[in-house]
Amino acid sequence: MSVSTPIFWRQKRIVALHVDEITGFIIVSSNNNLITPTIIDVKITEDNQEITKVVGSRYAAYNVYFEYSLTPHYAPGFEKPDYDKMFAPSDQNDTILVVGKKKLHVNKSFLCYHSEYFRKLFSSNDKQGDAKPPKRQRKQVPDNKEGQIEEIPIKDVSFKDFALLLSTFYPNPVFPTDATVEKLLELARRFVVSSVINIIEYHLLNNSKINSEKMLWMADEYVMPKLLEKCIRGLNTAEKAKKLDQSPEYKKLSDSTKAKALDRLIKLF
Repeated sequence: MSVSTPIFWRQKRIVALHVDEITGFIIVSSNNNLITPTIIDVKITEDNQEITKVVGSRYAAYNVYFEYSLTPHYAPGFEKPDYDKMFAPSDQNDTILVVGKKKLHVNKSFLCYHSEYFRKLFSSNDKQGDAKPPKRQRKQVPDNKEGQIEEIPIKDVSFKDFALLLSTFYPNPVFPTDATVEKLLELARRFVVSSVINIIEYHLLNNSKINSEKMLWMADEYVMPKLLEKCIRGLNTAEKAKKLDQSPEYKKLSDSTKAKALDRLIKLF
């Protein structure tokens, strides 16, 4: 009889803890030493990664026991950002953005430099259209130095997500992680912040452990050409091609990216 011992890495359960990988070992043994104790080395770095080890003996049935020692490795230098401090009133800030019940004190010129959305938001022209802000009400609040500070509501986004977006390109920035890139890409497109997409592309090219199928989809969906080229080059085996074809991300790829992937495989095989 033999027993297959699968070990699964469910990143979504610990992603909030910013764990990069888990290392250690698992010992598989049985009562009365009916099987030789087997040590399984563990190094898990990807979403839904599986490690399988087959152990067995000549006996038909026996109980199996597990002992383990696993160590989580956290993202280097991770520190929870202090958004209240980052967006506190200061001499440099001249506008207040209101998200829910929270207020972010910001510099209008700085945001305009980084985003077409904010350039339109802060302009006197309030037309509707792509990359243009929704209608809003403005009000004036007292300020010790300038007399008036404008308050502008930002709707349909949480304070945590919006502050995360701004903090990505603010002075002393909060760098993206695999846990935050997808939300950041979604917000960067909505608020038209191309610099954030560039920052995320660099992270995905150099530091990410996201699986290649999902990375290809993000490169396609959010127009990151360098990442797209790297992902297409990475399709260099039949096994990788099959894995992509069977992934949920493949159906979401654009026709042009599917054509690039096919062209790559034709040239290889």
